Amino acid sequence: MDMTGNKTCVLGAGRSGIAAAQVMRGLGADVTLWDGKKPETLSEELIALSKEGVHLELGDAASDFLAKMKLVVTSPGIAQEHPLLQQAVLLGIPVWSEVELAYRLCRAPMVAITGTNGKTTTTTLLGELAKTTFAKVAVGGNIGDPLSLQVTPLTENDLAVAEISSFQLEWVDKFAPHVAAILNITPDHMDRHKTLEGYTAMKERIFLGQSQDDYVLLNHDDSGVRALAPHCKGRVVYFSRLTTLDEGVFVAKGQVCIRWQGQQHAVFNLSELQIKGDHNVENVLAACGTAFFAGIAPDKMAAVLANFRGVEHRIEWVRAVDGVDYYNDSKATNPESTIKAIEAFEEKLLLIAGGYDKHTDLTPMMKLLAQRNALLILIGAAADRFADAAAQNGVVTIRRAVDMAAAVALAKESAEKGQVVLLSPACASYDMYSGYEERGRHYKSLVEAL
Repeated sequence: MDMTGNKTCVLGAGRSGIAAAQVMRGLGADVTLWDGKKPETLSEELIALSKEGVHLELGDAASDFLAKMKLVVTSPGIAQEHPLLQQAVLLGIPVWSEVELAYRLCRAPMVAITGTNGKTTTTTLLGELAKTTFAKVAVGGNIGDPLSLQVTPLTENDLAVAEISSFQLEWVDKFAPHVAAILNITPDHMDRHKTLEGYTAMKERIFLGQSQDDYVLLNHDDSGVRALAPHCKGRVVYFSRLTTLDEGVFVAKGQVCIRWQGQQHAVFNLSELQIKGDHNVENVLAACGTAFFAGIAPDKMAAVLANFRGVEHRIEWVRAVDGVDYYNDSKATNPESTIKAIEAFEEKLLLIAGGYDKHTDLTPMMKLLAQRNALLILIGAAADRFADAAAQNGVVTIRRAVDMAAAVALAKESAEKGQVVLLSPACASYDMYSGYEERGRHYKSLVEAL
């Protein structure tokens, strides 16, 4: 892609925005990077970009510089309603997300995973499966390094594996992964997408650019995902934990099976799986199905599955203290994800929850906590609403903590041998941390210090 002299504006100076600016500058574009930061808060990365010839526009969203632009590349953290994006649309300037840029640069086939929960586990596992077959595998998007930085070295014989969020799908155009998978859809990011219908419409964009030569894996057990089948442009393949399918990916007699075009492959015995929870069985099914249609032979999958231990911050065992197991599930940023974590345990739970409130429905989560007689420890900006919802749904023991350190200390004081302390916040982290990773690592450091 030759962008020599193309005047490009990149919106947002986070990781993906900085990556997009670097990539576009490398392609010869005349790049302007806008961010709401004040000049005195410039990071070393931005100073270095400026020295490399990237123009910086900082502060208020003045839009006069946009009129000269031929392309806008936007970061996922910037909502569609942002004045600069709206101005770009009015001016008729094409707007791409960073993953759209990556897709256009990528010579290798691309496979992409989306859904409300399970994306990171599934994508990480899929990346490991891909390494059995492809010389080079890039894993990125909503995890790891930005995708646009990773895809340029790939050839037609390699594979790009992408975790894609609803935010990243807002501004895709030609994006068309050869294999796409939708794991599940439950209400999330209502502060951004407003309605479940709006959120679902964003998820659908993962397959709208596909052709009949491509594949879409849909979770047969999720009625909302299953209902997307008539909208799919590629060939629909279902995966199911609960139903033996005539064709697709499913569980039979405790094994992951793939049945396709008259052949059935017994891939893996689930008794050997090291990651906890029924939701992780679904993640494994999706990863195996996506891998199969990407060209990975079933007989190469079992060894990878047997050795896969999950990802950091997702029901991650930290340590045992006085017979109490501590788990880090900081990546659970919505109630549905926390429900899956709760269901993964039979032991009595002490749950640490709360953070930046996404205003999702808390009723099912709180009813489950009440049934399990769990002790609930609340932190963060959402604590008041969480406490009210817990009390209304029968949770008996509710405690407050001023911060994570106090929450861990309270859990240590309250837990008894044989019980589990679980950080699974059901909230974003931005009221107290830069992201769920910082939150999870802080929690782990506090547990290690007990």
